Amino acid sequence: MIPLKRRKASLPVSQQDDTCKFPHVSIFILERKMGTSRRAFLTRLGRSKGFLIKETYSSSITHVVSENNSGDEVQAWLDNQTGRDASSSVHLLDIRWFTESMEAGHPVIVQDRHILKVNPKPNGDPTAMLMKSYACQRRTPLKHHNSFLTEALEILSQNAEYNDNEGRSVAFRRAASVLKALPRRVRSMQDLRCLPCLGDHSQRVIKEILEDGSSREVESTRQSEQYQAMKALTGIFGVGVRTADRWFREGLRSPDDLIRRGQQLNREQQAGVQYYDDLQKPVTKVEADVISDIVEKAVHAVLPGAEIQLMGGFRRGKEVGHDVDFLITHPEEGKEEGLMPKITNWLKEQGLLLYQKTTRNSYLEKMDGPARASSNMDRFERCFSIFKLQKSAVSCKSSSTASAEDVSTARESERPGEHHSEASGWRAVRVDLVVSPYSQFAFATLGWTGSKLFERELRRWAGQEKHMSLSSHALYDSKQNLYLRAKKEEEIFAYLGLEFIPPSERNA
Repeated sequence: MIPLKRRKASLPVSQQDDTCKFPHVSIFILERKMGTSRRAFLTRLGRSKGFLIKETYSSSITHVVSENNSGDEVQAWLDNQTGRDASSSVHLLDIRWFTESMEAGHPVIVQDRHILKVNPKPNGDPTAMLMKSYACQRRTPLKHHNSFLTEALEILSQNAEYNDNEGRSVAFRRAASVLKALPRRVRSMQDLRCLPCLGDHSQRVIKEILEDGSSREVESTRQSEQYQAMKALTGIFGVGVRTADRWFREGLRSPDDLIRRGQQLNREQQAGVQYYDDLQKPVTKVEADVISDIVEKAVHAVLPGAEIQLMGGFRRGKEVGHDVDFLITHPEEGKEEGLMPKITNWLKEQGLLLYQKTTRNSYLEKMDGPARASSNMDRFERCFSIFKLQKSAVSCKSSSTASAEDVSTARESERPGEHHSEASGWRAVRVDLVVSPYSQFAFATLGWTGSKLFERELRRWAGQEKHMSLSSHALYDSKQNLYLRAKKEEEIFAYLGLEFIPPSERNA
């Protein structure tokens, strides 16, 4: 069994300034990377010895103490709180100064070994000074200036994921996300000074690309047998990294190998192999709009008054994607219960489903809220499906029939196990249908809009900076011990103390 996460300790009540022996020294202990329990312990210890320990940061603070943070990280945190450079008037100190002061019974003299060094910011470069460390604090457009760098980092991120190294995978994606948010092309390493989330490994790769035009590590990874095989195998609908890795170790390299060897597959994987070529092709916005019309017709046929929202990359403004996601609700709470079987039955009767798997809603607020770690996995009623999309419908929807046909049939080729050809007049498309209660719709909308890293950073911000638990179902405030309700995404951003970022700028 996985042990339950320990409840965070509460900080002690505010200290009265007149009980302090050293009122000229006002200390703020930074919780970042320290945790609530340790911060509470150090606060009690300091106050017991007569030190003035403040619970919140303000302009009266003279000493900021942190543990396991660099000076740049503390400075970035301060800038986020104050909106300006506060380090010139505040001592940024390592925990050693605090522990030595506790032993001495008075504030010891600040020495060089206590001070957290902050790298100087380049003159005339406001972008570097204002870059926030969390992706959910930044506006990231769909099109950016540094794809030649981000594509390389994302290959390394994907390869790390294939090798079950989530930490390294996320580190590369965070580095790429920072580059996507820059307003101009990176031309030298000087342009990267003081930017957050750029680790040594990412900087080495970037430096090599800037100097030599490419990275040997990236090119070697891209051409490696393992990377290419894992990319092909995980591209099969219903196949995750662990299954693909097992198959790779058994000598399988592609969907063709699965067919030739007679590999035993579950129903989902069989559909993935059968329609592999189609599912590898990009889904266009025109095709997504056609599917939207179909889903809307199906939903309204079985539940009038229901609301349907196109989600994922298309809501963020993408023109192509790898699947199409829809969120469905009804303004009258409870009417959405048991809706999914009715929708899928309607679609089956119309001959529009090649494959479908439905899961029931398993979320219970009283059980799955504060006691459960925030995650990108939700528990809504959902249908994973493959639609049979008629190309003639796409042609009619498009303003240019020839253009739509060109995109729709691009890169089609015959593959063993494929049961239709270009001449059949239809293609297979991945579609996810999700039903949400109206009370959770704002959270579901936020969670299903993406991007994946943006959502991950939102949850990280909520937990580390706000002591809240965010999911696609709810937002729980641990300090107040209550759920925070919202009808719109904007309210959720406000609860989290973040500037609202529209979907088109969440492409982290």
